[in-house]
Amino acid sequence: MPSYQLAQLNIGTIKAPLDSPLMADFTNNLARINALAEASAGFVWRLKDDSGNATDYRPLDPLTIVNMSVWRDLDALMQYVYQSEHVALMRRRREWFERMDTAFMVLWWVPAGHEPTVAEALERLEHLRANGESSAAFSFRKPFAAPDQQLVAEA
Repeated sequence: MPSYQLAQLNIGTIKAPLDSPLMADFTNNLARINALAEASAGFVWRLKDDSGNATDYRPLDPLTIVNMSVWRDLDALMQYVYQSEHVALMRRRREWFERMDTAFMVLWWVPAGHEPTVAEALERLEHLRANGESSAAFSFRKPFAAPDQQLVAEA
């Protein structure tokens, strides 16, 4: 088992409450997309509320939702994000989410078995926003290797 796993957080400000007609296609697809993530090779853990989603977590404001998960490695997460059915939903994000002018997604390495808290994840996002990409907080554009590995391929 590797010593480290990859954590990810992404946040989004929704254009309307989740129970509004505007958000129906998004909310109607959550269970399917979350199940796809959980069935994906390399999936380790994801943040869930009582509904099985993470939509009840609103740490920043009532319209900003969070998604957080842990993956075996960068390749596993990229496979899910960019090469699965997830990509079709991601292409529609502008229908449901406001455009953000600052970083809204962050990656960082955690010790294997660690489940990050929302507060920890938001600290990493703020670190990325304040300091740019580093081994402490990075993105798909400029990935960093786990502390005990070297990055073999560019993302």
